Amino acid sequence: MKNVRRFFVLAVVVSVVMAMVPVALAEQADKVNINKASVTELTKLKKIGQKYAERIVAYREKNGPFEKPEDITKVKGIGQKTFELNADKITVE
Repeated sequence: MKNVRRFFVLAVVVSVVMAMVPVALAEQADKVNINKASVTELTKLKKIGQKYAERIVAYREKNGPFEKPEDITKVKGIGQKTFELNADKITVE
């Protein structure tokens, strides 16, 4: 009986963990790596249109990769408010 109970508990734990994997992957998929993203991918960010996306790409080509997400504010025309709107979606990894 104890073995059945242990198996059941283990099965529940494994099920919960497996259910969380797609959620974690979906959250990662929503992220935009500003060091690698194309112009099209960058336009998925809020308040970032074609021109700003092109500026981001040009900035990183000229100055190298962004060290932290906040560095996007170094791009002309992208301020703190735009960064804050996208802070949870921007990554540099």
